[in-house]
Amino acid sequence: MDLRDKIRVIEDFPAEGISFKDITTLLKDPEALHQCINEMADKFKGVHIDMVAGPESRGFIFATPLAYLLGTGFVPVRKPGKLPADTIKYEYELEYGTDSLEIHRDAIKKGQKVLIIDDLLATGGTMYATAKLVEKLGGEVVGLCFLIELKDLKGREKLKGYRVESLITYDK
Repeated sequence: MDLRDKIRVIEDFPAEGISFKDITTLLKDPEALHQCINEMADKFKGVHIDMVAGPESRGFIFATPLAYLLGTGFVPVRKPGKLPADTIKYEYELEYGTDSLEIHRDAIKKGQKVLIIDDLLATGGTMYATAKLVEKLGGEVVGLCFLIELKDLKGREKLKGYRVESLITYDK
């Protein structure tokens, strides 16, 4: 099946001029969800992966079952103040202001190979910050994988030097 057909596009949401890609229609379809996770795994067939990481919240949706399928652990990357143990933080620039993400200090061991998963590649800021957190802990990012990539927002350019894979691309 074509996974693109399972994504509902809502024009002018959340604001005029935005073409929102609603993944809930894919998530509720058992066959589409299963295919999505399998396709993500296939993108990294033959690559040694010790851990799968995903930024909140939609990254959790895809990273956790992928970790299960690959036989690895899952590492959540969260907004500040959400993780209970000792964390490290990465602050990054937004168009207007800054944001930050945190990861448990003991989440990844030095030298571990980490695959990072999220639902959407837009500007690349969240994924870049997630990759930098993994690297700060001594992990090696083996790839970044997305369900959807919005090509016109040029997030792939921000992620130069990393292997980037997307299942579905949209020009706008």
